[in-house]
Amino acid sequence: MPNFGTFTVLRPYSLLKQLSNGIDTTCLQAFSNLVTWLIYVEQGAITYATNSVEPFDRLERHLRRLNLLSSATRVQLRMTFEQELLNYDIADSSDLSTQPADYQAIHWLVNEGYLDNAQATILIQELVKEVIESFLLVKTGTYALSDATQTLTKICRLDVEKTLEICQIRIQNWQSFTPQISSPYQRPYLLINSKLPSKNFPKLPPELTNWMKGFSLRHLAVIMNQDEMQLIQDLYPHIVQGGVIMHEPDPPFDQLPKYKPEATTSSRYTTALLNKQFIDTVVEPSNRNAESETALAVEDFPLVVRSPQTSALSSQNLQELTILNTINYAPEIVTNNTVTIKKTYKIISVDDSPTILKEISRFLESENFSVVTIDDPLKAVMSIIRHKPDLILLDLNMAGIDGYELCKIIRNNSFFKHTPIIFVTGNKGLVDKVKARLVGASGYLTKPFTRAELLKLVFMHLA
Repeated sequence: MPNFGTFTVLRPYSLLKQLSNGIDTTCLQAFSNLVTWLIYVEQGAITYATNSVEPFDRLERHLRRLNLLSSATRVQLRMTFEQELLNYDIADSSDLSTQPADYQAIHWLVNEGYLDNAQATILIQELVKEVIESFLLVKTGTYALSDATQTLTKICRLDVEKTLEICQIRIQNWQSFTPQISSPYQRPYLLINSKLPSKNFPKLPPELTNWMKGFSLRHLAVIMNQDEMQLIQDLYPHIVQGGVIMHEPDPPFDQLPKYKPEATTSSRYTTALLNKQFIDTVVEPSNRNAESETALAVEDFPLVVRSPQTSALSSQNLQELTILNTINYAPEIVTNNTVTIKKTYKIISVDDSPTILKEISRFLESENFSVVTIDDPLKAVMSIIRHKPDLILLDLNMAGIDGYELCKIIRNNSFFKHTPIIFVTGNKGLVDKVKARLVGASGYLTKPFTRAELLKLVFMHLA
């Protein structure tokens, strides 16, 4: 029988510590502010953790950051498991007979040879840390401990205490930037107003200013190939001076708990923690085939460095993955320079609905993209050739010519062979999505869609 309780009785940290001392196999299901966390524990070690807030966005970010897959494979992964994610509603996961869709996707990557065991272990480790970090911030809610025997095919087991230790340090780091920054999903915008008395802001990297157009801090870190803490350290002086304005997270990321400094936390204690190194121990990798696994190079995994005594992750030996978390918070030297934003990317939207075109234009123009709208699909090809866009949004059902045929025509032009083409449609059937892939579509956006969903696709294909 499942056990139930509330966080007012047992806090997340204490709950996980207790589970780390157990010998049972269980799944901790936690519920707070419309968010569900699933944390799988086997004999005191974590085998996986996920939550209901955009699990595939989280998976995709870490795949990009670790540089493990090509863009085409990431798109294929998402389209393959999108239907499974709809069928498996993590927010109503009382039935644990089905593995989470994002975990199934990782298994698919391993089984298809896209990832070896070592890479899958590092990927899971990073996903688990992000999920546990957010879970530790929860103050009130409910939980259930359920029997999870044989519901999760094991890839690796992560040490609970080491994971908690690293997550607490990350939380301390984030809390040192409050109240200016309270969530990794806040969206920084560069304030440009020539009438301000101090219009010259400290210089920021041009590539960063070009992407500060609605993406969250967490997504910007991936785009910039930077550690989140380093990115925030770079932005923080601009935020304090008022040159960068922080907007609240887009839904559904606004449901996640925010970082609030503990009253007992001193800056001296935090500084000491920032300069400490931690070991994240993989307790027991799975016994899946590991014939000639590739060594994990530092440049491939910028935040994860292997122990010097380890040549490769295998099923026979325990491995130690060293997490370098040394952040220096000394004031940086900056130079004054007027910053301007350039519209780097051009997007063409083809749809015979003026309403949809207006909505897409509103969503994207406000983020400093250059948007060209085309309401006559028969004239679309010539306009696309003339404008040479970086990304094309294409309605599927249009009068005169459908999106499938138009996509094939565009792909036949060698200039647009690799240009991302996203279908925007009300069709939700799996057959439609398979057909879209066959004609060369890069992605699929279902109507009605939110601004966050549209920006997420843009992030996938243009970053």
